[in-house]
Amino acid sequence: MTEEQTTETTEEQDLGHSVPPEPEQEQEQAEEDTFPREYVQKLRDENAKFRQRAQRSDELAHRLHTALVAADGRLADPTDLEFTEEHLEDAESLSEAIGELLRSKPHLAARRPRGDVGQGASGGSGGNVDLAGLLRAGAS
Repeated sequence: MTEEQTTETTEEQDLGHSVPPEPEQEQEQAEEDTFPREYVQKLRDENAKFRQRAQRSDELAHRLHTALVAADGRLADPTDLEFTEEHLEDAESLSEAIGELLRSKPHLAARRPRGDVGQGASGGSGGNVDLAGLLRAGAS
């Protein structure tokens, strides 16, 4: 063997071990690992439908929670109580949570006037209005 042949053989051996695969081979391998476009699109559409359903379900759960708190009637604003899924499943935990919130923040309680607040129709006669009689009643 001549010196040139030895050098070429050595270079081929060195290159053979460190030469990356040809681009055509990589492309073929990548194509084998992927799915058809129609299948991927179908999966994406299906996933989008499930995400929309989940979002709608979350919205309805929040509305139900607000309605349950409003039905309790102890809070002025039913959105003051934070949403927790546990409240939807257990009415007792909802009641306890409202009670705990009112103990820590009593200003959130619903205020309802009770008794005679001086408004609306009273049990008096529906006939003539006597201004002098009203003044006498207010003076005493």
